[in-house]
Amino acid sequence: MTKLKIKEAVIVEGKYDKIKLSSLIDGLIIETHGFQIFRDREQLAFLRRLADTRGLLILTDSDGAGFLIRHYLAGAIDPSKIKHAYIPDVLGKEKRKEKPSSEGKLGVEGLPVRLLREAILRAGVSCGGEEPEQESRPITKLDLFEAGLTGRDDSAARRRSFLHDLGLPEHLSANAMVPVLNSMMTYEDFAAKLSLPPESGKAP
Repeated sequence: MTKLKIKEAVIVEGKYDKIKLSSLIDGLIIETHGFQIFRDREQLAFLRRLADTRGLLILTDSDGAGFLIRHYLAGAIDPSKIKHAYIPDVLGKEKRKEKPSSEGKLGVEGLPVRLLREAILRAGVSCGGEEPEQESRPITKLDLFEAGLTGRDDSAARRRSFLHDLGLPEHLSANAMVPVLNSMMTYEDFAAKLSLPPESGKAP
């Protein structure tokens, strides 16, 4: 499999994630060393410089800890300079570990390379023409509402089911879904999956 040549610096949690991605990515991979990033001001300053010069791609685990690190970085660094790759929720245990994580999900290091590649490409990274094309009619938050994915009593359950069908993590918030969906599909694809009428969900 040909390595992906990525302009953005790829941010992962630990060294085993970096080792795994090194077989897939031809580019710069930086570790946060887990929660250590919360206390490491020098590392954060370094990531900010990288964001300014080449942009960042955040690729953390799909569990709560991974999302905590992701949200911290997104709040500490200009969000316009960050792209997000989300791996799907896959139950299992990494071979090197004695027991599964607290949520029982595979992290970046344990995920098949094929799924990692798909997650990276749908994030819209700059990698030699493999970046997905953006459609002129974007998916909006209003579309999520009209599809019943927000604003209703059963929206959380519907959203989890939809995310599962797309191979996206259950922790993905409604706000984060919009850019992710736009990097994966057209509005027409979205409407077809949720049986929305063609005229539904027009941007206000």
